[in-house]
Amino acid sequence: MERVKTGIADLDEMLNGGIPQGCITTIIGGFGTGKSTLALKFVHSGLVKGEKGLYISIEQKEEDLIKSSALFGWDFKPYINNGTFKIIRLSPTFLKTTIAKIESELPELIKTFAPKRLVVDPITLYEMIFDNEGERREQLFKLIEMIKDSGTTSLIVSESSKESPYMSRFGLIEYIADGVITLRYLRGTEMKSVARVIEISKMRMTEHSDAIKPYEITKDGIVVHIGAQIFGEF
Repeated sequence: MERVKTGIADLDEMLNGGIPQGCITTIIGGFGTGKSTLALKFVHSGLVKGEKGLYISIEQKEEDLIKSSALFGWDFKPYINNGTFKIIRLSPTFLKTTIAKIESELPELIKTFAPKRLVVDPITLYEMIFDNEGERREQLFKLIEMIKDSGTTSLIVSESSKESPYMSRFGLIEYIADGVITLRYLRGTEMKSVARVIEISKMRMTEHSDAIKPYEITKDGIVVHIGAQIFGEF
């Protein structure tokens, strides 16, 4: 099985070598957990290997994504200039335009550009466009099916639910996706400070680690400590 490495060494080890080619994985987490940082690293690690990348942003502008990536030493400008990386911004403020672009322009873009790696960040704002749960489910299934049919390996970023850090806000994407990686805060009674932990809740077509491991957001991006143990009650 061909695998696509995330670019985060210990996370790839937890994934038994990487994400299976063509799979859609959702990254679920609250604010400040590093969801977009993980997604940007995923795309950048492919670009340096000569793989095309497509980043669909439903929140941040292109210049903001480029600036935040530069803080970790990831320069996307050369890849934008040579045509191997595209950032598409879809605004949830203009509902009809956003839906029209996804339904008509996005399938053709993916077909002609043929990215090996694709990111949608965050899917939550797209889901919020629809007031009716039935319509939300239908449109989300349609979007995911279109991405799946393209054969690209994708990360779908999602905000976690207020009720549970293990679930997405609307509780849909984790059932549709092939894999689920959860990023969350750990506030144990025996811990002196807040820690961040990562776990692979689901990944089809491959064995994977079920362990909960701590990670940090450093100047180099996300660093998972696969050899570390978590202590304290949580």
